[in-house]
Amino acid sequence: MQLKDKVALVTGGTRGIGRAIVGALAGDGARVALTYAGNKGMADEIANNKTIFAFQGNAADARSAAGIVKEVRESLGRIDILVNNAGITRDKLLVRMSEEDWDDVIDTNLKSVYNFTRPVAAAMLRQRSGAVLNVSSISGLTGMAGQTNYSASKAGMIGFTKALAKELAKANITVNALALGLIETDMTRALSEEYRQKALEQVPLGRLGTAEEIAEIARFLVSPAAAYITGQVIQVDGGLAM
Repeated sequence: MQLKDKVALVTGGTRGIGRAIVGALAGDGARVALTYAGNKGMADEIANNKTIFAFQGNAADARSAAGIVKEVRESLGRIDILVNNAGITRDKLLVRMSEEDWDDVIDTNLKSVYNFTRPVAAAMLRQRSGAVLNVSSISGLTGMAGQTNYSASKAGMIGFTKALAKELAKANITVNALALGLIETDMTRALSEEYRQKALEQVPLGRLGTAEEIAEIARFLVSPAAAYITGQVIQVDGGLAM
């Protein structure tokens, strides 16, 4: 119960990796607020109003995100941990990519990190403690054809992580990122079997990762055990980007 008496906020916490992280942090003793955009039924399945609480809003909208942060602090008293996990894809070759495809991915994946972290960081500075974890991707390290928008958003998260870590270190606040490879989620399950097999041939460990494996690493990085780790990008990709 390393996170007993801590309050965590996880964006995009109703499915896949976000849902697994919510469960792991709650299992470690934290009270966890999760955000969701539209599927209230799914959020209600997870929230128990004792250790897990659901807050609806648009992560890509600064006013909505600030309202969620305010509501979480008023309801739960503080925020000790922020996990920026909200994300989408709109994969296309750049010459076929619409401005809407670009804006939707940049706003949801990258601007949402600004939207939530800015008000949360202000509160953490007053507390003189905290942990921020940004869920990025190896696409932000290596680039992926057909994902210029997604790769740009995830690379932006990595730069954001390193810069913010330097800004907040003196206040005992850590800021780290995960660069994820192929993980078994709704997103990867939607891929064709042929594409999945070709992708797996590039992974030295020969399999997809699981959301639960990601959650275990996330739980460590926001815990007191990782208090001397900041500004780092941890690759969790089965060796794909070695």
